[in-house]
Amino acid sequence: MKQFKHLIKPYIIWASILIVVPLILIVLYAFTSDGNEVLTLHFTWANFAKFLEATYLSVILKSFRLGILTTLICLVCGYPLAYIISKYSEKVQSFLILMVTIPMWINMLLRTYAWMNILSDNGLVNNLLKMLGISPITMMYTDFSVIVGLVCNFMPFMIIPIHTSLSKMDKSLIEAANDLGANPFQTFWRITWKLSMPGVVNGIMMVFLLSISTFVIPKLLGGGQYMLIGNLIESQFISVGDWNFGSAISLILAVIILIFMSLMKKMDTQDD
Repeated sequence: MKQFKHLIKPYIIWASILIVVPLILIVLYAFTSDGNEVLTLHFTWANFAKFLEATYLSVILKSFRLGILTTLICLVCGYPLAYIISKYSEKVQSFLILMVTIPMWINMLLRTYAWMNILSDNGLVNNLLKMLGISPITMMYTDFSVIVGLVCNFMPFMIIPIHTSLSKMDKSLIEAANDLGANPFQTFWRITWKLSMPGVVNGIMMVFLLSISTFVIPKLLGGGQYMLIGNLIESQFISVGDWNFGSAISLILAVIILIFMSLMKKMDTQDD
């Protein structure tokens, strides 16, 4: 295998250009003040201290609240669906998983625009309510519309890892539990749920991290007035032009993500 080691050099160079160098620049911007030249950098903690202001802390709290709520909805709805899919034959499972992943083939921006048309005042839902003689309701630019967009876009990231764990589960363990007199709930809780925990943990991590860091869905379904962490970073880089503060927020978010992943992995290890 040693003669093939040189083949990874292009990938190392490519990864360095697209990953390592941008990360170094983000760290450099985060710890410096605006207007620095390369040879006269002035390091400061002001960018991180600014994040501790009440306005920005409220943004991260709101992001976490919506992220946790989105993750719980995806888990409650996605686990039963993954469980049902795992009960079919392999061919049927492949087809059903294909149906789950097909929406992901469409650009997330287009899917979000579709939800804007569905949830708007003159959209599909309100038109159906009018046909039924029910007064229209306002759904756009609310927590409801944002959560709907988050759940529908990120649901596959919960279903697929859970289905992978369930499909690899040894079915003889369930048969043994039934032979030993365990009721359906005991069988599910002590065997199925325990063995599916790796998929549950991976699904929770992916959905939560995607939910708190996205900016397209809150921006469109929130009417441009919905500020989450992703929107805050985007505005600092594009609208405000404060790359230093934007880099500091990005670095803080990266640390939060790493801590969250470590905790989830630790929980997964303890369950094993």
